[in-house]
Amino acid sequence: MNDASKEFLFNLLNTPSPTGFEAPGQRVWADFVRPHADHVENDAYGTAWATVDGTEGDAAPRLMLDAHVDEIGFMVRHITDEGFIYVNRIGGSDRAIARGLRVRILGDDGAVLGVVGNTAIHIRDRDDEKIPKVHELFIDIGADSADAVAERGIRVGHPMVFDVEARDLTQDRVTARAIDNRLGGFIIAQVLANLADDRPGCTVIAANSVQEEIGGNGAQMIAHRLNPDLAVAFDVTHATDSPSISATQHGQVQMGEGPTVTHGTSNHPKVVERLMAVAEEHDIPLQHEPSSRRTGTDTDYIFKTRSGIPSALVSVPLRYMHSTVEVVDLGDVEQCIEWLTAFARSIQADDTFDTTL
Repeated sequence: MNDASKEFLFNLLNTPSPTGFEAPGQRVWADFVRPHADHVENDAYGTAWATVDGTEGDAAPRLMLDAHVDEIGFMVRHITDEGFIYVNRIGGSDRAIARGLRVRILGDDGAVLGVVGNTAIHIRDRDDEKIPKVHELFIDIGADSADAVAERGIRVGHPMVFDVEARDLTQDRVTARAIDNRLGGFIIAQVLANLADDRPGCTVIAANSVQEEIGGNGAQMIAHRLNPDLAVAFDVTHATDSPSISATQHGQVQMGEGPTVTHGTSNHPKVVERLMAVAEEHDIPLQHEPSSRRTGTDTDYIFKTRSGIPSALVSVPLRYMHSTVEVVDLGDVEQCIEWLTAFARSIQADDTFDTTL
């Protein structure tokens, strides 16, 4: 990965964009894709999409590449007379790791730094240690009254994210919050840039959807609006190669061994077959995942839009998902970009993905 690409990735990762408040991250994404796209647009709720028109004109199939821009976080629920802030979760934020961390509250006058209060080990009751409930978490911004909080531009309803910046662990591995799934926006943007230099036959639409963390809302809206002929959704998946994770319970997915393709439920067999064939042709190693009920990603909402959109889910292994120390291997990322670029170029005007009975 070159320096310019990593700078774009880190800019995406470091820009707070919690669910329902995604505009800052979308601006970063749109600024990058604009020079590579024929059109860049957005809808009322902030899903952004960029289009590279195919060389086959009106006959060109329309391929949608989906990712989601939003990240988990917390939201101001109550402010006490003493100036402490209590919170709700945005998406699947992990209350078990919250105490003792810094947060950035996205207030009316800009970001305000706070800390999640953590009573010192010396004076708390250690005979009854337990994970705090969300309503027990409180934020300290250094204020001594509710009025002092208001003077900082903070009110009920403001979102916040953990105050953690992206960092290199090694030359090949990165740690950050919000790799889930700011990484997806990075990958589909890189694919679009590749295709702009050597256009495919099909028209490719890269859609960076909002509100995935609370139920695929943005993907459902944009799939209905664009009505593509087929779609590939990108997300991260759980790497199960760190200690204490059972492969018999959660499957075997390893970092550094390539991206994954998912089989079953919303994943159309013919789209999956094409993805696998393209990977084999380009010597891209694949890992395989099952979906026996639902994938828990945007794919679940895209595939059933209108009369059904042939869809598939591809993913990159991620350690420590929904934490402040998510870790990804950049080799897996590069392989996924190469794979999706080649897949887009494989789509021709006469391709059909209907199930033949």
